[in-house]
Amino acid sequence: MRLLTHNMLSSNIKGVTNGFPLLIEVEKVVEKQVDFNEDFLRNMFPKIEWKALVEASRTMGYTELPENAESSMLDSDEFLGKFHHALVELHLEEGALVCPETGRKFPVNKGIPNMLLHEDEV
Repeated sequence: MRLLTHNMLSSNIKGVTNGFPLLIEVEKVVEKQVDFNEDFLRNMFPKIEWKALVEASRTMGYTELPENAESSMLDSDEFLGKFHHALVELHLEEGALVCPETGRKFPVNKGIPNMLLHEDEV
């Protein structure tokens, strides 16, 4: 699961008001090379919750993202490279996503998060 995906997921358990960002429990991280696409990064930047991306990338062992970011930083090739790596090249292969409010764990197996809810959570 890419951090791009993580940045758009939240816990939808009934009664949860604070289901974002999901916490990450890492068992295995894989880095997969992805073609660099500057236009994609520029278009995604305003849609990304930056603080959540920084926290998630640090949990996965990548500490190169700045604490804060603004659109003017998209003019820097160095920033774009770091943003690209964190967003699309880091993959949570095995682990879990954890609801920040309830502690409910959603397993991630072979890079696929299982966000299905139990009957009593709907």
